[in-house]
Amino acid sequence: MFKPEPLRATMLAVSFPGLGQIYNKKYWKIPLVYGGFGGLIYSIRFNSANYTKFMKAYQDFTDLIPATQSYRNIIKTDIKLYDPVLSPTTYIASNASYYKDALLRMVDYYKRYRDLSYIGIAGWYLVTILDANVDASLFNYDVGPNLELTVFPVQMSSPVGYTVASLNVGLKITF
Repeated sequence: MFKPEPLRATMLAVSFPGLGQIYNKKYWKIPLVYGGFGGLIYSIRFNSANYTKFMKAYQDFTDLIPATQSYRNIIKTDIKLYDPVLSPTTYIASNASYYKDALLRMVDYYKRYRDLSYIGIAGWYLVTILDANVDASLFNYDVGPNLELTVFPVQMSSPVGYTVASLNVGLKITF
């Protein structure tokens, strides 16, 4: 009878994501492992691309060079209302300030979620390692009809002397 070793499953999961699940013969978990990594990598690419786009637009909006106009692909309003470089006589200062702040907020937004996606990859990697270890440890755990989980009401007294109703959980094993 196959009995996986938790240390071996953990070391395999550390060496390459998914190997611990393969060692534990839980092949159905492999798509979940790589689906999680794939989703997080997609999130990193999406947020990085938008971060770069909005950072370039913000830099072009705040510089004094008329040739740099990448922000015009993002801001669809009439340029005469907000651009102090291309329309110095007709722009409205509050509009320029609003769009400058909006671009900077979008830069911060996409940078934040890009960074959180990197943290998510590290967290997902640790979850897959933990899954391989726990699965190997509990591989031959008996989940038969002799185990019973019951929930029943009980009266408990609180520290101030009142009697309150609550729920108690009990685990009963019969041999």
